[in-house]
Amino acid sequence: MPDKFNLHSPPFDRLTPEQQQQLLATLDVAYFRARESLLRSGQSSQYLHILIKGVVEERSEDGQEVFAHYASEDIFDVRSLLDGTVRHQYVALEDTLAYQLPKSVFLDFYHQNGQFAAYFDSNLATRQALIETAQQQQNLAEFILTKVDRAIYHPPMIVTPEQTINDVTCQLKDNNCDAALVHLPENDDRLSQTTHAHPYAIITRTNMLHALTLDSLPVDTPVGQIATFPVFHVDDGEFLFNAMVMMIRNKVKRIMVCDGNEAVGMLDMTQILSAFSTHSHVLTLSIARASSIEELAIASNQQRRLVENLVSNGIRTRFIMELISAVNEQIIEKAFELIVPPVMQQQCCLLVLGSEGRGEQILKTDQDNALIVQNDLIWPDCQSVMEKLTHTLLQLGYPVCPGKVMVNNPQWVKTQQEWQTTLTQWVSQTKPEQIMNIAIMADAQAVAGNRELLLPIKNHLSQLMADQELILSEFTRPALNFSLPLTLFGNVKSSKAGLDIKQGGIFPIVHGIRALSLEYRIGVQNTFERIESLVRQRVLEQQTADNLSEALKLFFKLRLRQQLRQPDANNHLDIKSLDSTERDLLRHSLHIVKKFKQWLSYHYQIRE
Repeated sequence: MPDKFNLHSPPFDRLTPEQQQQLLATLDVAYFRARESLLRSGQSSQYLHILIKGVVEERSEDGQEVFAHYASEDIFDVRSLLDGTVRHQYVALEDTLAYQLPKSVFLDFYHQNGQFAAYFDSNLATRQALIETAQQQQNLAEFILTKVDRAIYHPPMIVTPEQTINDVTCQLKDNNCDAALVHLPENDDRLSQTTHAHPYAIITRTNMLHALTLDSLPVDTPVGQIATFPVFHVDDGEFLFNAMVMMIRNKVKRIMVCDGNEAVGMLDMTQILSAFSTHSHVLTLSIARASSIEELAIASNQQRRLVENLVSNGIRTRFIMELISAVNEQIIEKAFELIVPPVMQQQCCLLVLGSEGRGEQILKTDQDNALIVQNDLIWPDCQSVMEKLTHTLLQLGYPVCPGKVMVNNPQWVKTQQEWQTTLTQWVSQTKPEQIMNIAIMADAQAVAGNRELLLPIKNHLSQLMADQELILSEFTRPALNFSLPLTLFGNVKSSKAGLDIKQGGIFPIVHGIRALSLEYRIGVQNTFERIESLVRQRVLEQQTADNLSEALKLFFKLRLRQQLRQPDANNHLDIKSLDSTERDLLRHSLHIVKKFKQWLSYHYQIRE
């Protein structure tokens, strides 16, 4: 007979003393391994389950939809005991212990004790209402996760390179189109110069108007000479959300839809706007049209409202990150264009660093940026212009960086050659300050100016760090320095200020994956994309990668929710505000971080 069962918790506190004794006498304890099914859809349930430890997930029969998670002291599945048949499947996400109360005993209590029965009746009604609410929110989530298919895009108009401006203009008018794809022959020089490019260029009415009026070309000019190449594209079946992010980030109104190497459609922003209910494109239009810092600030201030709207409608955190990252790039690029003299804009490159460079920042945080200046450029006003840019970003809601990693600090403004020399010095010294500087530059993303200036610097850093075991060992060490917020018995612990989720969870994953990406010359910045690339290179096993990604998503989600609720909380989570399921998932995710740190320590032979 279990001696630790809590008879004071609802609904068992509603039982008579005799019923409580019967409860204790008939309870049993069952153990389930991770991924083991406790109940399957269609079967007859013989027990009421009360969880002792572990996490159980309630899924649809096909496993495609998740209804709930259950943790310590949670109860399930009452409905199947009353209806006779299990509707969903229940799977242990980790090793799980549960009390089992026989069905016959539960039904006796239910029919004999009105207060006990009332608890479950109201609970089921409440649960049904919650499921309906969740399904309504899911409808919007599914709306945003609509995939690109023939019902959304229209067939492409395809012309040959030899057709003239006059001919294509007439063809566009006849087909009520404003753009056409130009099918390029295999021997076109542009295809040989671009790896894995699709054999299409794009010609728009604007292209042809500029060719005739600005370049004074004759109307019989072949469109192949003025068409834009390569063409931004998505694959048939890709998420429509990703198509929208691509358009926002690259400031294009239309993209090509491909099936393999063949163009099967054209997708423009008006079609996406007809399918989306968010106001993200309206925001980007406001940013694009801003002609002053004041107008840009008004548009920038709408960003938090957009995040709150997406969160409240159940949109996944990673998708929000991708969208807001694209919006942030637009804001910072527009500020650069308003502040930096036009004659200098193509002779320098503005970088965003840290989480902004990785595309993992949702709400605005400290400025982390740098500038690359073209070699031999003479720019006496550079310092004053960068001071003004830093002040402008502050006006737009980006606080100054306490560590002064900003363009108003001359240490973060260098020529292309100076940056390469500096990286060489940092790698050779490998002291704590230099290690963190390397980490900052490893996440650099070009957002404005001449973006080509960054590529040689990134390649130089990749060559310096690849396969350098001793250097990488020192580089990785900071990921192991912060202690995990777990007690001796594996439970979550936090200080009065709350649990620092950045130090305890986010940083070890982000920095460890960054080290592995430098070792194996992985070019992407985003941590989730780096994890996927490490799986493809067989550095990480798929299960490890999935666990790390899910843990990181949970950390970002909990931090974002806390920041929206308490703006001053920063990276500290209030553990008391989490329900039992969230606390258990947090504990499980921190154990994943613990295992990853142990793996990193072994991989880089780091001894504490």
